[in-house]
Amino acid sequence: MPQSNLANLDALEFLQTRRSCPARTLSLPVPDRAALRPLLTAALRTPDHGKLEPWRLIVLERGALLRLAGLVPEVGARLGRAPEEIAKQVSQFADGHLAVAVIESPKPSEKIPVLEQTYSVACVCLGLLNAALAAGWGGNWLTGWASCDRDFVETALGLAGHERIAGFIHIGSRTVVPPERPRPDPEALTTWMSQ
Repeated sequence: MPQSNLANLDALEFLQTRRSCPARTLSLPVPDRAALRPLLTAALRTPDHGKLEPWRLIVLERGALLRLAGLVPEVGARLGRAPEEIAKQVSQFADGHLAVAVIESPKPSEKIPVLEQTYSVACVCLGLLNAALAAGWGGNWLTGWASCDRDFVETALGLAGHERIAGFIHIGSRTVVPPERPRPDPEALTTWMSQ
């Protein structure tokens, strides 16, 4: 087939102009389960060498986000975090209405290194964020210091010892136009090799 028959210029335009929305600006309504399922389906359609599926998803609705927010102060105090750092991490969860935790869950493989599985998980995060934006929702990919604390992730989300949080993808209705920011210059970051 000629290249032009395969082109999706609308998708290319979307990818070249996509902008995340600050999570604190996302509001109700959020996608219900029926509206969220196609976004999850799109996110899981990601490069996955060996078909290992080294990820899983946890949908965090409002009550779950509030529970996580309530756990953060104790974790922050234990880690010696400054009050403003604790407040910022609390607000990430307390201000949210819907987020999807993308969990890295590597699988044993003699052929596929764990690092390559990690890259696949990152693709799931970006795929979910882009799917949400393409569907007309606002979205943002966040992590935060609490997501790196083993006690927090195991207690709050039931992660196994070999699992990690790759990101919390917050999804909701936009309340502001997402801000533009300086973008990388492809010419400054690209090396062309012909031999």
